[in-house]
Amino acid sequence: MAKITILDEHIANQIAAGEVVERPSSVVKELVENAVDAGASKIEVQVEEGGLELIRVTDNGSGIEPEDCETAFYRHATSKITAGRDLFQIRSLGFRGEALPSIAAVAKVRLVSSSNDSGLGRVIAIEGGTLKENEDTAAPQGTEITVRELFYNTPARLKYMKTIQTELGHVSDVMYRQALAHPEIAFSLKHNGNTLLQTQGGGDLLQVIASIYGINTSKSMIPIAAENLDYRISGFIGLPELTRSNRSAMSTIVNGRFIRNQGLHQAILRAYHTLLPINRYPLVVISLDMHPSLVDVNVHPAKLEVRFSKEAELNAFVEESIRAVLSEQVLIPQVVKQQLGKSGSGSVIQEQFHFPAARREAAAAPADAGAGSAAGATASPAANAASPAAPEAGSRNGTGAGAPPQPGGAFAAGGASALREQAPAYGSAGAAQARAGATAAPPEPPRRVPDAGQPGVRGTAPAGGPAAAAMPEALYGAPEHAPELPAFPELSLIGQHHGTYLIAQNEQGLYLIDQHAAHERVNYEYYYEKFGNPADASQELLLPITLEFTPAESEKLKERLSWFERAGVILEHFGGGTFRVVSCPYWFPGGEEAEIVREMAEWVLSERAIDLAKLREKSSILVSCKASIKANQKLTTEEADTLLQRLAACKQPYTCPHGRPIIVSFSNYDLEKLFKRVM
Repeated sequence: MAKITILDEHIANQIAAGEVVERPSSVVKELVENAVDAGASKIEVQVEEGGLELIRVTDNGSGIEPEDCETAFYRHATSKITAGRDLFQIRSLGFRGEALPSIAAVAKVRLVSSSNDSGLGRVIAIEGGTLKENEDTAAPQGTEITVRELFYNTPARLKYMKTIQTELGHVSDVMYRQALAHPEIAFSLKHNGNTLLQTQGGGDLLQVIASIYGINTSKSMIPIAAENLDYRISGFIGLPELTRSNRSAMSTIVNGRFIRNQGLHQAILRAYHTLLPINRYPLVVISLDMHPSLVDVNVHPAKLEVRFSKEAELNAFVEESIRAVLSEQVLIPQVVKQQLGKSGSGSVIQEQFHFPAARREAAAAPADAGAGSAAGATASPAANAASPAAPEAGSRNGTGAGAPPQPGGAFAAGGASALREQAPAYGSAGAAQARAGATAAPPEPPRRVPDAGQPGVRGTAPAGGPAAAAMPEALYGAPEHAPELPAFPELSLIGQHHGTYLIAQNEQGLYLIDQHAAHERVNYEYYYEKFGNPADASQELLLPITLEFTPAESEKLKERLSWFERAGVILEHFGGGTFRVVSCPYWFPGGEEAEIVREMAEWVLSERAIDLAKLREKSSILVSCKASIKANQKLTTEEADTLLQRLAACKQPYTCPHGRPIIVSFSNYDLEKLFKRVM
């Protein structure tokens, strides 16, 4: 007797519903996408009890012909696919023909639609896959679909629904994405009679962002627009201080369809690299337009995941476009302030300073004027405190491991006054030129070179002469055809607060600079350049440094020793779980070599696949953090001046390598508000 039979149509639809209709938000998504495909300019969504009791989607689109209303509920019935070749250039949001029959199999559905403005339409009612009503009725042009008692005939699915607030959150998220993907459509969402979303439909994406995330957030968004032969990108990206704890605020839209793609998300995060704190994510709304043949949307029942035919090129294009926009901004966060409206009610807004090209040109005064203003800066008593005397150059611990640099050692070499003469005044147009590759780049930090009297022993090089030469030109880019970068604000040093923050001012207001983060950024860009060719700087140690690891770590580490050599570190297996550092770059911070190599080893062990660029970057971050001045460390006025000069000459002087802000500002308005000078 035959054991294989054909499933009943109703059972097949219920099985399909398990793929397409996961929860109320799935119903909303499918019905709204059908309304968008129908050319609607207004879409209204009403839900009750998170969508479990009622979902009603009303649009003013083209509607459905009376003879097609019943056919639309048959499985695989669609008006958007006619031949196999259409699957390779899909231009609509819904095309699989599974949404309506799947929804009707697990709910009570009523459809009213009219394809013209005659006032006549068709009404169809289906309960659990059974047709209950099919007749003519009065209806305006467009379609209204009402879904009641979702999963009423599948109690197992209903039991696993979350709370009403959770389901409502998913419904809201779907509506937010649709509104962001189609700003030209007026969307509204109501829950139990309360309006949760209302957009105007004028095509202004920034207005939609304001409706969803708030007006304050929309003020911190930056427009983006770029295109090449294959792709066109548009939308808005948030300033680095506008972060979230997860990726939910990263909206990627492809040909009008919201999608989730890990590759695109990683490209966005790479573009924000070193601008975001750890475990924080940006707010981004980008729309990608491409030929339909370059993307396959038929790889997932819910059509949330897609496959790109040229994914690597697309990811590179997105990363470069976002990075280019961010590089043009002055990324100094300003404190949140209260601004009174006409009604007297306060609203919190967040602003940033803009330094137009005209101001940068005006700031390009003679170099001696900038130096004079810096020299005339007044320091606080804390800043004027003398730094501890630096130890004499020589062998470290008598064996070639010298003592760590003292607080003043990072800047005292060569004299801060001499450094000020060599480097452009911080904050002037010269700072932007330095970042673009001007010849007057700030001098490189003092380095350790072999002492002539003791071969193989590393000491501190004299500050004068070749050792105090300017940083490599490649660090700041080629001087020819270099893009104009936003000028770092022109600052006048006031002093130091608690040995941790530098205080500066200009005509715009007050600035606080985190001295550790600032020095870390300066060192990071310097060491990143050094790690580009570390083998040339590798120097053998008089007494090797020994490190110990567990047996499991040792076995894995022995297979990856070549990666250390590429970073200029010669690490050898010494037997058992012991390894020894035979040589390392001479510019490693004195006394920190063992800890740096150990942290490098921990990173190498934790990575599944090692990338040379990531190793270079990770090593640069480790070394720059160890070599930077710390909090509660007093700086003289000359040292603070030199730090600000070097910071102003950095490629990206606004965040440290870990993404923390370096400088924050208080406008004159903020200060006047604090002291009630303005009301």
